[in-house]
Amino acid sequence: MNQTSLNLEQLRQSLRSSQRPLADWGGGEMAVSAVPGAGKSHSLSVAAAITIAHHGLHNQEKLLIVTYTRSAAAAIKAKINQRLQALGLPSLGFTVQTLHGLALSIALRHPEVSGLDPEQQTLVSPQKGHRLIKDAVEQWRRENPKTYQALVEAGNFDGETTETLRRQAVLSTEVLPELTKIVVAEAKSSGLSPQDVADMGHIALGSELLLMGAGLFKHYQALMEAKNWIDYNDMILAALRVLEDPHLCRQWQEQFFGVFEDEAQDSSPLQEKLLTRLAQNADGTIRLIRVGDPNQAINSSFTPADPVYFNQFCQRCQALGSFATMDQAGRSNLQVIAAANFLLEWVNQDWQARFNGPKVDTTLPFRPQAIRPVEPGDPQPNPPATDGGVEIRFPQDVNEEVEQIRRRLVPLLLANPHHNAAILVRENRQGRFVADRLKDVEKDGGLKVLDVGDQDRNSRIPGEILSLLQFIDRPHSPDLLKATLTVLQERQLIPTQDLNALAAVPEQFLYPTPLMPLLPSMAATAQGLCRSLLKARLELPAYQLIAFLGLALNYDSSDLATLQKLSERLQVQTQPERSLKNLLSELHTIANEEQFEAIASDNDEKYTRPGQITIITMHKAKGLDWDYVFLPFLHQDTLPGDLWVPKGGQFLGEFTLAEVARAQIRTVVHHRQQQKAGVIALPVTATAWQEARHLKEAEEYRLLYVAMTRAKRLLSLSAAQEGPFAWNQMQARKSPRLRPKQPSQALLALQKRFGS
Repeated sequence: MNQTSLNLEQLRQSLRSSQRPLADWGGGEMAVSAVPGAGKSHSLSVAAAITIAHHGLHNQEKLLIVTYTRSAAAAIKAKINQRLQALGLPSLGFTVQTLHGLALSIALRHPEVSGLDPEQQTLVSPQKGHRLIKDAVEQWRRENPKTYQALVEAGNFDGETTETLRRQAVLSTEVLPELTKIVVAEAKSSGLSPQDVADMGHIALGSELLLMGAGLFKHYQALMEAKNWIDYNDMILAALRVLEDPHLCRQWQEQFFGVFEDEAQDSSPLQEKLLTRLAQNADGTIRLIRVGDPNQAINSSFTPADPVYFNQFCQRCQALGSFATMDQAGRSNLQVIAAANFLLEWVNQDWQARFNGPKVDTTLPFRPQAIRPVEPGDPQPNPPATDGGVEIRFPQDVNEEVEQIRRRLVPLLLANPHHNAAILVRENRQGRFVADRLKDVEKDGGLKVLDVGDQDRNSRIPGEILSLLQFIDRPHSPDLLKATLTVLQERQLIPTQDLNALAAVPEQFLYPTPLMPLLPSMAATAQGLCRSLLKARLELPAYQLIAFLGLALNYDSSDLATLQKLSERLQVQTQPERSLKNLLSELHTIANEEQFEAIASDNDEKYTRPGQITIITMHKAKGLDWDYVFLPFLHQDTLPGDLWVPKGGQFLGEFTLAEVARAQIRTVVHHRQQQKAGVIALPVTATAWQEARHLKEAEEYRLLYVAMTRAKRLLSLSAAQEGPFAWNQMQARKSPRLRPKQPSQALLALQKRFGS
């Protein structure tokens, strides 16, 4: 055995027994289902380095590794470079890309085929309130007056004018925009056109809803094309148009020896199609590894991602003998592992008992897959448990619940300053409530508290820039002045003070007469900043104001990168006249009608610093871990909760049109993915609504599983006996009325098994 072979074998032996099948991949399709904390990224990097070395890959034939976030791509790239360096090999023979970055690079290389032109087209992510969706709804309404009138008159309708106007408003601003948004996302992520959706609507009785959705989709797509706008699915569709050309497809396939996909449980049919095509060789064989965990699929109720697709891929590979389970995890203590495994088994058993007996694995909330501790001598041993490792509490009310967390957590971190902690909440409003009650921890205990919801700037940067530009445009408006002062205060650029007093008379605040008393120093600081903003308006052209405001707000490098992305977007959309008026109009749309995605930093270290209490949502916590994890507010109306039908739209029935349409489209897509023959039976409204409810319930339990498996040394779960009807009441009133709350049935089952 030569030295290179010896080094490769040593690298392989550094993996756990459950990780080695990934490193032993010899080609073909392979599925790897990895439990939380199994070391996916580490194993992928080792397998990539071994593949590169074994096959002598280079930049003309390289390994393609695809993930879904920039931070994950950067982390995997760094790890592969480390492995290659340890083997004495150059950093060649691989590329790590995000899925959308890959699609964009393919599409831009061949614009004449893809139809993508970044100089003329703008990437947008319209929300249901976006003017484009509003316009699509209005065009559909004018084209289908009878169908629209039938919606207005649904249910018990007395023809009263006020009720008619109310229903019209609900349909125009809520029901139909949400239906448009869901149909477009579900259809496009599966490569379906408006005509495809219309054809689906003709195949069964009671499918008028899909015909309606197809019409809304048609108008949406026509408006997008007229404005030269594209969305993220259009990027993938553009790449697939390139790969439909046999010659161009072969060129791209020859660049890649094979494809590794990370987080495959979050993939859509369109994404799977793109990667499979790139992984195909000249002889028709496919070199593709897909790694993921269907039990951590937590995005399927609000994105087109669906774990059923990865589960089906796992089943196919299992039949071919190319399936592996990466089931050993060294992240958590043994009690946390036992609790997570118990939750998985309890949910599946309860599901089978409620829904008529055993079901196939792909329809259960969880893939039957237990987490196993690592073997003795593992370099990442399971950490010791703090006290019992798992605690379950039922405080009197939510105020006492947070106070108990404080009394438990603060001494732990003070005694172990090198450890960290997190409080995981279901929604940001809960996080604000917790942060407000822990705000004196930093002052009294010297511990850092990070409220990630407050720090999350995915939509804050456009809103902040809009507030400042509106003030620059109309400085004598008290409301606009106060909005700017609020931004400056939240950014800690001016001291906390009574902003209402400063903004009451803008002229006196900004340019006081000599006879007026001098402002206090705190107010003078605010006055000076506001004047500098107005001065910039006189000295800079409108298109340069964006960059100036970023510097004035003291944005960090990540924020400035996001600001540059925003500025480039505005430059395209305000051509040819980049006036302040046009700038404000376009920025208002982005800030209020879209989900503008920030450019994230390349690591998540800020969330897991030692001595820090991080308050973060369960969704955002995926991929992270902490020594001590607290999960409060685990009530039945939240976990699993139920789909909510807004009161204003209940005249249509006890369901929402958008969720019914989603269930019907997914039925067709699942049928096609499995290549079943025969006519597709669309679920009727009642059945589709029930399927949508099941989808949400299963995902909520998976979310709890993900949250539990973030804990290393201590997992604390709680549900107060009393809580608010709605969490926005906790911010709106100092002493809101609390009501009795029922703990989640899952928490009661865990308490029965693990409680003292």
